Amino acid sequence: MSKPIQEGARPTPNLSIFLSLGFRPLYIAGCAWALISVAIWIFAPQLIPAPFFAVAWHAHEMLWGFIATIAVGFLLTASATWTGFNPMKGVSLGIMALVWLAARLSYLVGGNSAFLVGMVLESLFFTYSAWRLLRVMLKGKSVRNYGVPFLVLGLGASNVLFLLATLEGNYLLVIERFNTGMLFMAVLTILIARRVIPFFAGRMVPGLQIPMLATSGRVQLVVGSVAILAGLAGAHGVMAVALLVVGVIGLYQVIRWKPLSVLHKPMLWILYLGYASMAIGLVVAAVHLVGWGGPLLARAATHVHIVGMGGFALLIIGMVTRTALGHTGRPLALDHTMLASYWLMVAAVVLRLLALLPTASAASLLHAAAAAWIAALALYLYRYVPILLRPRADAAPRQVARAAAAPAQMKR
Repeated sequence: MSKPIQEGARPTPNLSIFLSLGFRPLYIAGCAWALISVAIWIFAPQLIPAPFFAVAWHAHEMLWGFIATIAVGFLLTASATWTGFNPMKGVSLGIMALVWLAARLSYLVGGNSAFLVGMVLESLFFTYSAWRLLRVMLKGKSVRNYGVPFLVLGLGASNVLFLLATLEGNYLLVIERFNTGMLFMAVLTILIARRVIPFFAGRMVPGLQIPMLATSGRVQLVVGSVAILAGLAGAHGVMAVALLVVGVIGLYQVIRWKPLSVLHKPMLWILYLGYASMAIGLVVAAVHLVGWGGPLLARAATHVHIVGMGGFALLIIGMVTRTALGHTGRPLALDHTMLASYWLMVAAVVLRLLALLPTASAASLLHAAAAAWIAALALYLYRYVPILLRPRADAAPRQVARAAAAPAQMKR
């Protein structure tokens, strides 16, 4: 049963603490923007200016503005644990957060000039993050993670390709470039989740022994890379086979992770459900590419939302809660607010998929899905922003005082 997050007397928010690790500003930024951008897309699409058209802006801001931002925040934090070196903090992290924000605003200004400014700023965000990740990977000799910075760089490159297609107004090319970017993100997510989910489960469920399945993970990475290259080359048959293999391996991994053993742990079952949904979405994408599955599965929107919402969004709500608690020295237990957030996010996924059905209630289901999504993320921000602005719960008073003095020292 979930318990409230325990906290003692809360110190005041501190800028130095806030910019001490990547997850603090980027989790807040990514989740807040996911809430705002869906509200714009569903309830005020007239705010989306050219050269973006509405669907392209929504797809872009969900993948590169939300999902990729959370991934970068996670990697900037996890790499400090993997290597022993913090890749980005303080002024550089603050500047990158502002660069990210400026890119979001540039796209909403409208016009080609502002659009290009946003593209340059966003490219700077991904490129600099990848560079800082590569530096600490090399410095810490974290050989198994050498590929991670290049996947982040690939995300940045796929973003540029998407934006250039949008600038051309080529709808079919935009969809193709979006699928490529989503594949980059899926491969990066599988690489991370396949490692951390068994680790988290083993830590949270006493006596639970879960295999890491390193061999199948390496196969996923290689075959997923083949899918990306096949997509770029337009070899849809090869891409479909590769996606099918990656998805089936993912389902096999979930089964081997003993899912029935974690049903009493919401912070685990949400991750299992997200990983399984992503695997199913990749299988559905393979079916879509070869033209099977009838009218529903033949629509690109089906696998996009299974992967994007059922996969990425469920994994994200689980990761931003679990890792934020762990990295701020708090007990790994949810209060009722965050448990409600989990169920609201699950409801948003189910409602959005039901809205794809050709029924008279499709519009109402879409609005209900958006409302559940907004509520889920609003609850996260309400509960976690105060945590992410403050020192670790287990920080010694002297450490807190030293951190509070840091901004003044920086000005000297």
